[in-house]
Amino acid sequence: QVQLVESGGGLVQAGGSLRLSCAASRRTFSMYQMGWFRQAPGKEREFVAALTWSGGNTFYADSVKGRFTISRDNAKNTVLLQMDILKPEDTAVYYCAAGRDLYSAGSAVVYYWGQGTQVTVSS
Repeated sequence: QVQLVESGGGLVQAGGSLRLSCAASRRTFSMYQMGWFRQAPGKEREFVAALTWSGGNTFYADSVKGRFTISRDNAKNTVLLQMDILKPEDTAVYYCAAGRDLYSAGSAVVYYWGQGTQVTVSS
């Protein structure tokens, strides 16, 4: 059974924008912190962004801060990642995640992963 379903990936030129969506079950969405990770070819999966249940606190990797915005729609059980001013180095498979302390390299725990969606940014 799929817990997280992603959409919104694609091909875009540098400087462009994409918006990723992740739909969760009500149970998953209500129980866990939500966020995004990404994995580029030959690289380890890395944290991108996360937020608290209320959306009042957000967390971003330094590499995307100021360009990406994470938000949460509790009524729709959906988390969004608005990606602006995209760069070629943003090219990766992006994974939605549900867990705890997602922003913490030392304590992050992911209980569910989305299937992944490809984001490709051309030069």
